[in-house]
Amino acid sequence: MTTLPHSRYCDEIAHQVGQLRGVLTSGVELSATVPTCPDWTFEQLVRHTGGALRWVDALVRTRAEEEIDEAQVFLGGGPEAQGDVAALDAWLAETGELVVGALREAGPDAKVWAWAGVHTSGFWARRMAHEVTVHRADATLAAGLPYEVADDIAADAIDEWLQIVEFVQRTDPHDAARELRGAGRSIHLHATDAAPELNAEWLVELTEDGVVWRRGHEKATVALRGPLTDVLLAFYRRLPLDSPRLEVLGDRELLEFWLERATFG
Repeated sequence: MTTLPHSRYCDEIAHQVGQLRGVLTSGVELSATVPTCPDWTFEQLVRHTGGALRWVDALVRTRAEEEIDEAQVFLGGGPEAQGDVAALDAWLAETGELVVGALREAGPDAKVWAWAGVHTSGFWARRMAHEVTVHRADATLAAGLPYEVADDIAADAIDEWLQIVEFVQRTDPHDAARELRGAGRSIHLHATDAAPELNAEWLVELTEDGVVWRRGHEKATVALRGPLTDVLLAFYRRLPLDSPRLEVLGDRELLEFWLERATFG
């Protein structure tokens, strides 16, 4: 599957960090619970996201050949004082500049340790673009603000998620991933508002050998239809299937089964 240009991912990380900073400084309470990540407060969400970006900055900047302990770069860190919006905003701004600078300087092909079998800086540019895109959705939904994302990024985020599920099934077949095996079941995702040239439709087949997927319009056991951003959010479990913006046709239980089991690991 073709990915977006490296520069596009770098641009999107910078854009999403800027958008997240906008939510942070919108007046939302830092102590507010994040509905889509209920174990976190809003401040913890921001610190986690910034910490993940700083971890990737350390990996890429040092051309790490093995995993760096997240604690060494304060994953989930940030300003020492809790509840300081200005300090958290400044830290997040610096974080974005650091990681985007490291990724741009490295280019897409620098050798860097990664956990999904693709050991390049390009892997991390793509992963962080979608990491921040989805966590910015968490922040935006918690703040009660509207959420939008560019169509090319939303479609690529669905591609990447399916590739991650494939990778987990192939290399770390935990119980949840094993349960996704089995012939004769399929899921169709259909973005109703995307330009035809984007081909924003997917067929996901659950086979005895694992998940197989491709872009395209095909009949399936169950279909999830709606605007591309909403399909993305539902597929990442950020929007409930009973949202009025979505339509589920066919075996809803299969889609729920998938959403419960399609995880990183």
